[in-house]
Amino acid sequence: MEYQRTIVKKYPKLANTKNTAEAKYWKRFKSPIVIKEYASVTSIFFSPVAPYDFAVTSSTRVQVYSSKTHQPKKTISRFKDIAYSGNFRQDGKLIVAGDATGLIQMFDVGSRAILRSFKGHVLPTQVTQFSTNKSNILSASDDKTVRIWDIPSGESVNVFEEHEDYVRAGVVSQDNPNLYVSGSYDQTVKLWDMRQSDSVMTMNHGAPVESLLIYPNGGAVISSGGPVVKVWDLLSGGRCMHTLGNHQKTVTSMCFDGSTSRLITGSLDQHVKIYDVQDYKVVHSVKYPAPILSVGLSPDDTHLAAGMANGLLSIRQRQLKASEKALKKQTQDYIRGGTYKYFMRGQSNTAAKDDFVVEYTKRQRLSKYDQYMKVFQYANALDEVLRTNIHNPMIVTAVLQELIHRDGLKQAITGRDDVSLEPLLRFLIRNIHQPRFTNLLVDVSEAVIDCYTRVFGQSPLIDDLISRLTYKVKHEIQLQKDLIETMATLDMLFTKSGSAIFNK
Repeated sequence: MEYQRTIVKKYPKLANTKNTAEAKYWKRFKSPIVIKEYASVTSIFFSPVAPYDFAVTSSTRVQVYSSKTHQPKKTISRFKDIAYSGNFRQDGKLIVAGDATGLIQMFDVGSRAILRSFKGHVLPTQVTQFSTNKSNILSASDDKTVRIWDIPSGESVNVFEEHEDYVRAGVVSQDNPNLYVSGSYDQTVKLWDMRQSDSVMTMNHGAPVESLLIYPNGGAVISSGGPVVKVWDLLSGGRCMHTLGNHQKTVTSMCFDGSTSRLITGSLDQHVKIYDVQDYKVVHSVKYPAPILSVGLSPDDTHLAAGMANGLLSIRQRQLKASEKALKKQTQDYIRGGTYKYFMRGQSNTAAKDDFVVEYTKRQRLSKYDQYMKVFQYANALDEVLRTNIHNPMIVTAVLQELIHRDGLKQAITGRDDVSLEPLLRFLIRNIHQPRFTNLLVDVSEAVIDCYTRVFGQSPLIDDLISRLTYKVKHEIQLQKDLIETMATLDMLFTKSGSAIFNK
């Protein structure tokens, strides 16, 4: 029969969100650069193409910031009033933006020249976005209308007028260029089809809608309004799948990360929160010095930008590790199956995620202390585990428990001089007060005292360690007594206050 290695008992771990892998990842967005704009930063939009520059809309201008130098590369200030919603086209060559007069303008990023002007809205236009077919533009205005513009002719081809209040949110479906979603201060989210004059679907958010996102496959929409974020399933007729209430004030802006696996939200409560879209739980949170009006994350997940109500623009950058760069290059250079290069890839090639890997059982390699236990050298096993795992009490206590089960504890601790007994006593002093190990280590301490009572007083070192162990035990007993007295006092106070409330 094969030897069964020593089983190390697993103890429950306390949840610590500060040290999770997710938290460590987002904490790598370090060294925030803070830039003061003339007015509130109402919109941040990253270019979809490298090097992922981003357009920042504030006051009467749209500035294109470099992702490398974090300085403005281009400044577009040809607006007669406050500018809104500066957005890149999919190729990163054009920018569209609206202003407080209702005018919509399309600019060339390189020359900053006005290529088209679209007139039709009579109140501020706070939503502008290119359609995925590159020939249309979505706009939404405070005049309660949603318009679809034809870029070549400069005319509106669709005017949707079902909203009853300001329309402050809109998004284009990436999966179908005929579908558009708008959100209004009338608390509704509406799905539009260019081929119809009426809305296809209406969802009630329950608060004025500030921001919208749509998943790349077009199957779900995320809306924010008030302190609540809601996820709507379009495939099942607009059913609300999730309601997120982690913010304390209005959620003003949202965006996805590059892989659409994380949702980033910014709120007037001065927090930016990151959600895992698998279960929509908060995995990290960032505190800012002022209310957040806009937030953006670069497609390569290296820059996190946030615009605030007091005109501050915060840019955080994450440096890519060498392993991430290698993985990214490996993904880009993925060898497709069936090609000549695929068959000649060699034995050193690592398996891809979708490859079928033949399982095989690895031979168990026993730890040194297990090797001693296997041949019944209990004293050597105890010496080895104390030497190599003195700072890992779970492994040491597992070996001690195994020695008790084998009735070999007395054999392991007897016949020692003061030098070989010292590590065991120091381990007992360090860990006997821990609730997880107290019962076991008290038994071990009693066994040590029983074995060496007759020789106490012959070694100053051992006498000092025994005295420290005795003091540690007495101190822990006194602490437990004090805690019990405190709990009894608290129970009495709670009972008295509860009865006083009841009498009133």
